[in-house]
Amino acid sequence: MENYSPVLDNVFHALADPTRRSVIARLGKGSASIKDLAEPFGLGLPSFLKHIKVLEGSGLIASEKVGRVRTCRLRRENLSVAEKWFEQQRAAWQSRFENLDNLLTTLKGEEGES
Repeated sequence: MENYSPVLDNVFHALADPTRRSVIARLGKGSASIKDLAEPFGLGLPSFLKHIKVLEGSGLIASEKVGRVRTCRLRRENLSVAEKWFEQQRAAWQSRFENLDNLLTTLKGEEGES
């Protein structure tokens, strides 16, 4: 397994919060200003900016300030790290289930021979 644990840890930490997951989902539709992102949550701007800081720290989003407006965009490459981890876990479990199926088929065959 590739050694991307620190990145993966940061991504999972960032995604552990429902507000941050909602922000990621919204940014999946396109870039948005901090004001637009914060609006549905009813949080004060300082509280919401803490969520943005965690998302930026994880590398899931990037922001850019133009004039007085800070706009955020999704950075999909770190989401890909989590996706690859899930794919590896799925493959490992799939292999385990196939081995179990083979064992059960073998045992059932031996039972019928008795």
